[in-house]
Amino acid sequence: MGFSMQPYGIQSMLKEGHKHLSGLDEAVLKNIDACKQLSTITRTSLGPNGMNKMVINHLDKLFVTNDAATIVNELEVQHPAAKILVLAGKAQQEEIGDGANLAISFAGEILQNADELIRMGLHPSEIISGYNKSIDKAIEILGELVEPGSENMDVRNKEEVIFRMKAAVASKQFGQEDVLCNLISEACIQVCPKNPANFNVDNVRVAKLVGGGLNNSSIVHGMVLKGDTVGTMKRVEKAKVAVFVGGVDTSATETKGTVLIHSAEQLENYAKTEEAKVEELIKAVADSGAKVIVSGAAVGEMALHFCERYKLMVLKISSKFELRRFCRTTGAVAILKLSPPSPDDLGYVDSISVEEIGGTRVTVVRNEEGGNSVCTVVLRGSTDSILDDLERAVDDGVNTYKAMCRDSRIVPGGAATEIELAKRLREFSFKETGLDQYAIAKFAESFEMIPKTLAENAGLNAMEIISSLYADHASGNTKVGIDLVEGVCKDVSTLNIWDLYVTKFFALKYAADAACTVLRVDQIIMSKPAGGPRRDAAPGGMDED
Repeated sequence: MGFSMQPYGIQSMLKEGHKHLSGLDEAVLKNIDACKQLSTITRTSLGPNGMNKMVINHLDKLFVTNDAATIVNELEVQHPAAKILVLAGKAQQEEIGDGANLAISFAGEILQNADELIRMGLHPSEIISGYNKSIDKAIEILGELVEPGSENMDVRNKEEVIFRMKAAVASKQFGQEDVLCNLISEACIQVCPKNPANFNVDNVRVAKLVGGGLNNSSIVHGMVLKGDTVGTMKRVEKAKVAVFVGGVDTSATETKGTVLIHSAEQLENYAKTEEAKVEELIKAVADSGAKVIVSGAAVGEMALHFCERYKLMVLKISSKFELRRFCRTTGAVAILKLSPPSPDDLGYVDSISVEEIGGTRVTVVRNEEGGNSVCTVVLRGSTDSILDDLERAVDDGVNTYKAMCRDSRIVPGGAATEIELAKRLREFSFKETGLDQYAIAKFAESFEMIPKTLAENAGLNAMEIISSLYADHASGNTKVGIDLVEGVCKDVSTLNIWDLYVTKFFALKYAADAACTVLRVDQIIMSKPAGGPRRDAAPGGMDED
């Protein structure tokens, strides 16, 4: 009989195959290290000169982007502590739609400083209490740095919108922000409802067409559908539209029946009645004044023949989400099956035409008079990756517009706000007694990461930049930040670099919350993973929709 060790302690309590990590070295510092690795990845993509990452996800799809939210989404982070940072980034993306990189990089930075404090001998709970004090103070100081008079703005004034949107778009597409902001702001203002707080991001669509360059991009008041019309009618103007969800075709009956036919005439008549029935339905649609039929499913041959005869244009939109947007653009009511529409159910379009853009045939649905329904930004670019990245920049711009509709206050950009926060928090730490002061001083130092990263990504000397920023801020110029074009420190209000207050507010808040959550963990207990297929794997090649 072999001598077997009896398990003791926590081993005897849990099933075999579990992992148990506890104590400072195993749990806390390992967690901090994982978060540090994640923020190192996103940090080099921060700011206008941020580097692109090439991410290939589990479905072999290639992403080339510097958008932190996309990067961390596609990385499939496994480490539980690093996942908390990913969640903070996602929360920021859903709340504001921009600033996910700031949240993740900043959280990583304050955790790295916490690592140093722990090695100095501070207890994590003292660090957390210091960090909580610092974030409250930082939010208070952030409120004081808001540009006076920026809280009331006219969201339909293009100048003011571009003024606030420029920094967010430039951080994704540096050098092209002027062209993009122009397009985005025009599209947003076009679809902005009477009460700007109800602005719906979904109303600004993006159509990506390969070919041409960014300067060929344009805006369509309405929708751009990829694909051709079904019949031969390629253009109608000022037309009424009928939308049928169930497709335009002869419908099979619900019940089964047997038809007994005695003679050849009856067989002929039987075929004719079907034709007559379809013709009658199509004629009813044509008589209601509709010139365009939009079908959500297949269009039958016979139905198409009669549509051609009555000069009806036939469009097929198979995606039900697109169909809903089409109804929103035209004001039509979707009818379930092919039946004569009532006048109230019909929508109206200024024009529907098939155009060829860069070798791709697209159907352009224009509705200028319909007010704020849907607006499409048609993006042109040489490759798919460039187009995807442009789309992300547009997304950021539109989300920034939504954020400024809720709260239009702005703070100086170009790292001016962060240096001021660092300076004021450091002064605050001197007034504190107790061990909190070390944590607050480290929290203040963490803000230097932002100007440092911006300078490094632009290839400038980070130390010089930071010291000259501190010198300027000490002499009372709170608006001095980095001018990345010339690589010097300048007053950012003259360069029109402004960041939204809400973006900064939530990014700092989420970063501090995530960091404190990671620091509160002192043990990791993982049970043995269950066998069988992975839980989060999407079934065979399906996408999220």
